Amino acid sequence: MLEDFQIVALVKNGNVDSFADIVERYQSPVFRYVYRLTGSNDIAQDLTQDTFVQAFEGLLKTEINVSFKAWLYRIATNNVLQLWRRKQVLSFIPLKEDSRNRDFTDTDRSEAIGIQLDVQVTLAKIPGKQRICMVLHFVEGFKYHEIAIALGISEEAVRKRVARGSLEFKRLYDSREVQ
Repeated sequence: MLEDFQIVALVKNGNVDSFADIVERYQSPVFRYVYRLTGSNDIAQDLTQDTFVQAFEGLLKTEINVSFKAWLYRIATNNVLQLWRRKQVLSFIPLKEDSRNRDFTDTDRSEAIGIQLDVQVTLAKIPGKQRICMVLHFVEGFKYHEIAIALGISEEAVRKRVARGSLEFKRLYDSREVQ
């Protein structure tokens, strides 16, 4: 299997069919990321498609000085931010499915679903920039330096957004019990 930089080089050298390998490798992860930020299957499909169209066009026009994955996620993030600015949507972030849920009884499964919904609703209340950093870090598994590259911000800014978002999440999640 070719590395990203090798596929990028092939595309830049005129082998545009190689871009299909990039799409195959990243389409599902980018879709899941965008879906977690928008909560809409249709919107996530549209933004994912837009992301790959923009990535293809960008590959042909510009030189990429960071990892391709970080660059691609930056395009996806910018598309989500543009949508939020246009529509001011309340985003809803589905978390990863936990395969351990299959072993639960119906009561346990109901409780787990309830907790997951509480987490999703709480996470949707976190300010957008903090939420993006938190989803990339805690859900997608990105390291701070990878998030910094993907978003074009400093690693320290990522740390602060994750820390502030985590504190706000804890405050909101704990306060929901009181209501």
